[in-house]
Amino acid sequence: MPTILITGANRGIGLELAKQYAGDGWSVIATARDPKTADGLKALKGDIRIEALEVTDEQQIKALAKKLDGVAIDVLLNNAGMLTGYESFGETDTLSWLKTLHVNSIAPLKLMEALVEHVARSKQKKIVSISSGMGSMGGHASSGAYAYRSSKAALNMVTVTAANELRPRGISVAVISPGWVRTDMGGAGATLDVKQSAAGIRKVIDKLNVGISGQFFNYSGENLPW
Repeated sequence: MPTILITGANRGIGLELAKQYAGDGWSVIATARDPKTADGLKALKGDIRIEALEVTDEQQIKALAKKLDGVAIDVLLNNAGMLTGYESFGETDTLSWLKTLHVNSIAPLKLMEALVEHVARSKQKKIVSISSGMGSMGGHASSGAYAYRSSKAALNMVTVTAANELRPRGISVAVISPGWVRTDMGGAGATLDVKQSAAGIRKVIDKLNVGISGQFFNYSGENLPW
């Protein structure tokens, strides 16, 4: 069966994706900052391997890649992300912004770089990162959340650039917005539950190929404006 590696798999969408993929017989490598406290993840059934990973720690990323030497990863799913707040104009904090950029924009690329050979040796050869409609400039019609919005816009550019470089190797790269989901990040007023979002994300991943690599998809399948 195919193998997927999911970062930030201890809660929310990541946990639901791990559950659904494992339930369908996939081998799941699920990462969490502290596996000891990832009770929901440890309770899942199936072929699940839990690994500790702080995505901003490049030494941990390299160590994980070495630990997984020889493993073929069909789908690398950069799900780990952070939202520090919905700061308005005049309320931004530089250190918080930099941390958000590190988690949401830089870490996904460092994981791609560290694990690209694992992906290249697989059958499906897919790299997907969870972005957000809040990172879309073409569809932007609200305000605030400067750090989060800019970090997701940066992730989108990272993805397009990586897609261009990895296309000759047959590796497909894309970003997917999960929609507004009822999680710790999305809040109780969100319009989707995690099951709906995760199921939609999986359908997009299933259809991903080199011919449509480098695109920005909504969980429901349609293209989103950059």
